[in-house]
Amino acid sequence: MSGKVSLEERVARARAAQKQFEFATQEQADAACRAILKVVFDNAEKFGPMAADETRMGSRQDKIAKCRNKSALIWNDLKDKKSCGIIRRIPEKKMVEIAKPVGVVASIIPSTNPVVTPMSNGAYALKTRNAIIFSPHPRAVECTNLLAGLFRDELKKLGLPEDLIQVVDEVSIEASAELMAACDLVIATGGNDMVKSAYSSGKPAIGVGQGNVQTIIDEDADIAKAVGDIIVGRSFDNGLICLGEQCIHAPESKMDEVIAELKKQGGFVVEKEEDVDKLREVCFPGGGAFSRTCVGNTAAQVAEQAGIQGVPEDTRVLAAVVSGTGAADVLCREKLCPVIGILPYKTFEEGVAHMVANLEYEGKGHSVGVHSNNNEHVEYAAIQCSVSRVIVNQPSGTTGGGSPTNGFTPTTTLGCGSWGNNSFAGNLSYEQFMNVTRVGWPYEESYLPDPNTVW
Repeated sequence: MSGKVSLEERVARARAAQKQFEFATQEQADAACRAILKVVFDNAEKFGPMAADETRMGSRQDKIAKCRNKSALIWNDLKDKKSCGIIRRIPEKKMVEIAKPVGVVASIIPSTNPVVTPMSNGAYALKTRNAIIFSPHPRAVECTNLLAGLFRDELKKLGLPEDLIQVVDEVSIEASAELMAACDLVIATGGNDMVKSAYSSGKPAIGVGQGNVQTIIDEDADIAKAVGDIIVGRSFDNGLICLGEQCIHAPESKMDEVIAELKKQGGFVVEKEEDVDKLREVCFPGGGAFSRTCVGNTAAQVAEQAGIQGVPEDTRVLAAVVSGTGAADVLCREKLCPVIGILPYKTFEEGVAHMVANLEYEGKGHSVGVHSNNNEHVEYAAIQCSVSRVIVNQPSGTTGGGSPTNGFTPTTTLGCGSWGNNSFAGNLSYEQFMNVTRVGWPYEESYLPDPNTVW
C-alpha cells in the first residue's frame, strides 16, 4: 500500500474489490478468513512486542499470548459456520435464509488492541464476503499498516483482491468520521466520543460501551482460587482489558482471608490512608478522567508515579479498600491499569447492590464476575445486574471474550446493549457483518387463529 491514496479512492477500491468477492464460495471466504487469523498466530512473537512498544502500554508477553490465543479461538469458532449462500433451512416454517454481505466495513481501531481488533474484524469481514478499511489509532499506525500489508499478501496468494483490506492514510478524528460516513457498516472500538461519532455517522454502527467489571466473592467460594482468578484477570496486559476486574466485593467475614490471599499471590494491598489517597490522585487527577499516564502501566510503575513506597517490581496488582460505592470513591470506576478496589458486604444481596451502584455510576451493560458455588446466588446477581455477560468462577479479564473454559463467543469486541448505549448486547462475531434474506413459501394449509381459543 505504498503512496498516499485519498479516502474516496480507498472506498472506491474497496467497493470494486468487494464486488469481485460478493459471490465467492464458502470455501473461498473461509480460506481468506483463516489466512488473516493464521498470520497473527504465526507472527505473535513479532506483533505482541511491537504493539506494546509502539503504543507504550501493556505487556509484551501478554500481547503475544493474546495474539496467539485469540487467533486460534476465533478460527476454531468460525471454521464450520455457514456465512455464504443458503445458511439455514427451516422446513417447519417453509423458509430459507440466505446470507449476503453488507459491502464495505469501516473499522476504528483502539490503541489498546492494535493487532487483535483488526485481525478479528478483518476475519469477520472476509468470512462474510465484505471489504474492510481500518482507521488505526495514532499510537499504532506502524503496527496496523504492517499487519494489513501481511493480510493483503495472503489475499494475493489466494487469488483474491488485495483491496479487500486497506488502511486509511490520514489518521485523525475528522478522517475517521469521513470514513464512517462513506462505508456501509461501522465497527467502532474506542472511547465514548468515538462511539458517539459512529452512531452519528448516518450508517449502521456497532460501538462498544465502557467497562467497569465488578466481581463478587460469595461466602462459600474457594477464596484462594477466586482471588487467584481475579488477579489473573486484573493484571493481564497490565490492566488494559475492558473485561478486567475493577472491584472485589467480599464478605466482611472473609475480608482478612481475601487480603491475605491478595498479598500471598502477588498483590500489594495499599493500607495507609494517605497512600490510598495518592493512588486515587494518580489514577484520577483532581477526581476527573482516568490519567493517560497510567494507562497500561505495571502495578509497580503506578505505585512509583503515586509515590507509594515499598511496592516490589513484580507486583501483579495494587489493591485498596474503598470508602463507598459509585461516586463516593473514584477507585470504584474503570481503571486501565492493574489497580483494584475492595468493598466489604454483610449479605450477598448487599454485595450485589454495591455492584449495581458502581455499574449505575460507570460501566453499566458490560460484565460482572461471580465466584460462588450457589447457583441461586449466581442467578440472583445475573438478574439484578444490567450487564451483557456474567462470568462465573473464572478470571473475567481473560475469559469473558471467549475461552476454552466457557461458551462465550470468542471475540475482541464486546457489546453492552442499550445499557451502554450500544446497538447490541453480546460478543461481536461474523453474524453482525452480514445481511440475511428470508424466503417464505405458503403453508399447505393456511389458517387464522380461532378467536374463541386464541385469547
